[in-house]
Amino acid sequence: MKHLPNLLTLANLLCGCIAITYVLSAQPFLTMNLQGGGLPSWQWVYGAQQMYLGSIFIGIAAICDMLDGLTARALKVFSPIGKDLDSLADVVSFGVAPSVIIFKFLWDAQMGEKNAFDVNMLGMAPAFLIACFAALRLAKYNITTAAQKSYFIGMPVPAVGIFVGSLPLVMWFNSGIIHHYFAMGLQNKWVLYLIIALLCWLMVSGVKFIKMIPAKWNFAHAWPHLVLVVFTGTAIALFSVAAIPLAFIVYVLLSFIYRQPETIENNN
Repeated sequence: MKHLPNLLTLANLLCGCIAITYVLSAQPFLTMNLQGGGLPSWQWVYGAQQMYLGSIFIGIAAICDMLDGLTARALKVFSPIGKDLDSLADVVSFGVAPSVIIFKFLWDAQMGEKNAFDVNMLGMAPAFLIACFAALRLAKYNITTAAQKSYFIGMPVPAVGIFVGSLPLVMWFNSGIIHHYFAMGLQNKWVLYLIIALLCWLMVSGVKFIKMIPAKWNFAHAWPHLVLVVFTGTAIALFSVAAIPLAFIVYVLLSFIYRQPETIENNN
């Protein structure tokens, strides 16, 4: 049983690797159509389902990431190897995999421009800044864990991964006005560059982000969690999976607004 947390961490890493393979295979390719009895013809086949499955595996990786910590605390099993292994898995599942998703969106946005045939691959390279800043964020976390008991200093990397991983789900499952606006944004390279810049800055900023479990179960500590739960539940009922990126935005806003009770007491 003592190896169960590390096994869950490895499951997180495995899901991240599988997510990357699905997302990388999500591109149009040509196949020969031999039906009809006439001359063979070529047809475009789009890999939209692969992108959607990549998002699902990022979600499974997030569940494994949550369970490995809970299991380690329940079994009272802690080790430096487990801590470092967790960070390495998170870099892949919530850093590299989301970078590949943004890379694909940037590719799609660039291909829609008039000079698509002259596009330089370096135009998609900024997508991997998310992986770089995720690695930096996790390295900083590993040496400041003791100072982050009731909050995170900087956006937690799994939150970034879940946000980016939710975008293909919104494109796949939502329709109507929500799909329209998301499609407009995700097919604009400047919007994507802005998303990259904001996510990278949030991860290494000094902003105190709320942990999912409050430090104490009283209103002063738990009111932002209550707001987030109520908002997310309502958004799911109204907007389906589009509730995930919307909840992410509310989470960021609450973290900017909320002041830790400890900080208030110290200032007095």
